[in-house]
Amino acid sequence: MSRLASSPTIASVPAAVPGWAIPRTPGVDTAEAAFLAGAALNSLDHLVRAEHPWAGAWRQRLALTCAAAACRLAGRSEDEAALRDAWHLRKPDDDPGPAGNTLGAWRQLAARAPTLDVDRLAKVVEWLGLRWDEEFAEIPKALDALPHAGPAAPFEVVAMMRMLAETAPAAELLAWWLGDLVLARKLQWPRPVPLLMAQVFGPAFRAGGGRAKRIRPGDDAFAQALCLALAQGASDACRLASEISRQAERLQAVIPKLRAKGAGDAISRLLDDDAVPGTLVTKNLSRFATRRLFERLEAFEAVRELSGRPTFRLYGL
Repeated sequence: MSRLASSPTIASVPAAVPGWAIPRTPGVDTAEAAFLAGAALNSLDHLVRAEHPWAGAWRQRLALTCAAAACRLAGRSEDEAALRDAWHLRKPDDDPGPAGNTLGAWRQLAARAPTLDVDRLAKVVEWLGLRWDEEFAEIPKALDALPHAGPAAPFEVVAMMRMLAETAPAAELLAWWLGDLVLARKLQWPRPVPLLMAQVFGPAFRAGGGRAKRIRPGDDAFAQALCLALAQGASDACRLASEISRQAERLQAVIPKLRAKGAGDAISRLLDDDAVPGTLVTKNLSRFATRRLFERLEAFEAVRELSGRPTFRLYGL
């Protein structure tokens, strides 16, 4: 019925970041921060390369968290629930609005290979509500020039983000978006994992005795802060993967009980995305059949209703 039903790896436990690699205090030097980042990224690397059948949903949920942080950085008030609504409840050709476009930028990051040309970059700049700068045209060339040898991945990310901070200080959102893409390029991942934007207001970027000022890409302490953020972000991503894996196991367990023709269409969408509208219509599923299917899956505790509403409902792992 679906790739979930046939996957032999669905019950495997995703890699976890060891407790000693999770930052406990921002008061460490750059070398120790880099060590923690390397250990945490090693665990995340194993998870990424396992290619679990629910990896699409995992990446898109991380993208949602990053987009909510990006809205906050841009001075907007939309939270994750509002972003879900803006994206999933619109008609296919409707503009999701500024907040929805911000989510679209991180959704695209999570879904596509870590390659970049000027056309793709121009679209991301538009989605993030930024003004195009001719200096941006050099970014794809700089990405293509990233050596396989050279600085470790976190420091390549630092270099790219600092370069953008110097040439376009107002484009900080783009710098965070690019950071995850550079990381994926350096680690040779098939698709980026949205990590960094979610950490921008975290303790890693407020190091130094409870300082109130946030550490930004152009600041001296940024390399150390980014390494700590990567360690924390990798840990958070692995923890989320464990939660989604357990939910996917429950979904797999109820598949034999499903009688709806076309249930595999909905299951595939659940595995690939953060949320699926309760009004989903496919070649094999009517809106009524979808509603009955999701109600049955919710009764089995195989999916969660994410909106908290009685109508215009959204479901996910």
